[in-house]
Amino acid sequence: MDIQVTIQGSHDLAGQIYRQLREAILAGRLAAGERLPSTRDLAAQLGVSRKTTLDVFERLGSEGFLHTRPGDGTYIAESLMRLPPQPPQQTTTRATAAPLWDRLPAGLALPRPGTTLPFDFMGGVIDKTPFPFDTWRRCINHALRIQARERGAYRDPAGEQELRLAISRYLAFNRAVTSSWQEVIVTQGAQQALDLMARAVLEPGDVVAVEDPGYPPARACFTAQGGKVVPVPVDAEGIIVEKLPKSARLVYVTPSHQFPLGMPMSLERRIALLEWAQRYGAVIIEDDYDGEYRFEGRPMEPLKSLDRAGLVAYVGTFSKTIFPDLRVGYVVPPSSLLAALLKAKQIGDWHGCTLTQTALASFMLNGDFAKHLRRMHKHYTERRQTLLSHLKGELSSWLDPIIPAAGIHLIARLKQGLQEGDVIAAARNESIGLYGISAFYAGEPLQQGLLFGYGGIDASSIDVALGRLAELLPRVAA
Repeated sequence: MDIQVTIQGSHDLAGQIYRQLREAILAGRLAAGERLPSTRDLAAQLGVSRKTTLDVFERLGSEGFLHTRPGDGTYIAESLMRLPPQPPQQTTTRATAAPLWDRLPAGLALPRPGTTLPFDFMGGVIDKTPFPFDTWRRCINHALRIQARERGAYRDPAGEQELRLAISRYLAFNRAVTSSWQEVIVTQGAQQALDLMARAVLEPGDVVAVEDPGYPPARACFTAQGGKVVPVPVDAEGIIVEKLPKSARLVYVTPSHQFPLGMPMSLERRIALLEWAQRYGAVIIEDDYDGEYRFEGRPMEPLKSLDRAGLVAYVGTFSKTIFPDLRVGYVVPPSSLLAALLKAKQIGDWHGCTLTQTALASFMLNGDFAKHLRRMHKHYTERRQTLLSHLKGELSSWLDPIIPAAGIHLIARLKQGLQEGDVIAAARNESIGLYGISAFYAGEPLQQGLLFGYGGIDASSIDVALGRLAELLPRVAA
């Protein structure tokens, strides 16, 4: 390896090298047990005689900083691992972030990664165990063979053509969103799609209307891009169009499965929203984050399929259908925004991982993704039925569920004076992870309730956990 040593002039060369190496060892920049280059290589690297580097190594060795393994090389002494780290130097100035970042919440009001409880209803979690990893491994190997034949070069910011084609076909067949593959932009999850839309549309100070309660990471994203976020209440039909600020440049909605409450936006409300956007020249972001899992009723028409004015950007993700750590999502924007979004994508990260994209394209085009979705639908149906049987049964005196037609979570409002914080704390003492809905409101919560995510907890565990909860709630209410 190369070692950074600065030589100034020709005076005391051995002393200069010695002091810098010793400081690097004590500061931990040269770690204990690390192998150093030979004296010959170091001399060639620094442009000094080998005798100079020999003198330096001998001195450091005599002081115990180095030890030599015959026939192997020279290493930093491992005993230095016991040295406490050097305290940082006190300075009068420091780098500071813009005040905006201090105002944004660190956890975005969602549970952070960490140790989970035995019975955990955390939202946004899926079950990986049914995923066909052997099939996925073959898709990855296929992608590796393709990449091995290609030259190493930067790729299209919009993503790999095969994946864009697979997504456009899937959306046309499953979601009634018709688009050509050229209109699809592959992103690193839905969150990057929101970020790109904000970059392309917003100027500092522009108004962004969001559902309230709603998705905190979306609010944070728009705020971080300089938008003035205005929460708009929702009712049983979705966002209340009459409450939208007329100055809104961007409107963010989750019409298929309102987050977090769960109801779909009615067709009449969808048409009203599109008419409003056309009247005031606003852009709509339609986030269809988990609409693939529909358990009852006929799917509602996506806003994108009803849009005749070219104002809707349709955002989707594979985080709920495959797994979140895949970090693949997509956006089908209005054609007038396509050029700006591609520039924003290239500036942000140029493009995502092409190996993953090529593998996912094979997974979809070969029919494996459709098989996986059917398998997961059956998987989650059992959990949903178990959850609803308890909520409609022994828990009905305490909880009022909002039963959605789609998605892998549902909300239950609290009854009889139960307090969200009290229920969550008492459940945690029984190893049950429950999560409130108050944090999803931008302002003062209008109601209290619990979010039951059933993507990461199996049916038998749901049965046990809700049986315990039924015994617990009377004591919490007392």
